[in-house]
Amino acid sequence: MTHLDEGGNVWAARALGLLRIISAFLFVAHGAQKLFGFPAPMPNGMTLQLLSLVGVAGILEFFGGLLLFLGFLTRPVAFILSGQMAVAYFIGHASRGFWPTLNQGELAVLYCFIFLYLSAAGGGDWSLDALLRRQREGGASEG
Repeated sequence: MTHLDEGGNVWAARALGLLRIISAFLFVAHGAQKLFGFPAPMPNGMTLQLLSLVGVAGILEFFGGLLLFLGFLTRPVAFILSGQMAVAYFIGHASRGFWPTLNQGELAVLYCFIFLYLSAAGGGDWSLDALLRRQREGGASEG
């Protein structure tokens, strides 16, 4: 392995963390809009029924996004959110046509596959999952 390859691994790990943090931050904003009307109110004066599809989506987006932002339980949360985005695409967008650029489903597709990737890759070094793993490994070697 060359020196450049080693540096690439460092940057790949950092990029994974940034992808998780930025994607989660943006996802939380979607949930906050649905649940709290922040940073912008729901479109067309919609009101939220908490146990409706939109309400459950808001709960998953806000709280699941927070967990991903922190990198806590990254793999299972990302897997659930990936499924949520697949369902959102097929319920809310696919019926308007095949092409995501025409049916306005690009974000749902991107989130779906970013979260699917995170469910396989984990949260990266900059996550609570990694911190807790390091603590467990450090505590196990001391005992």
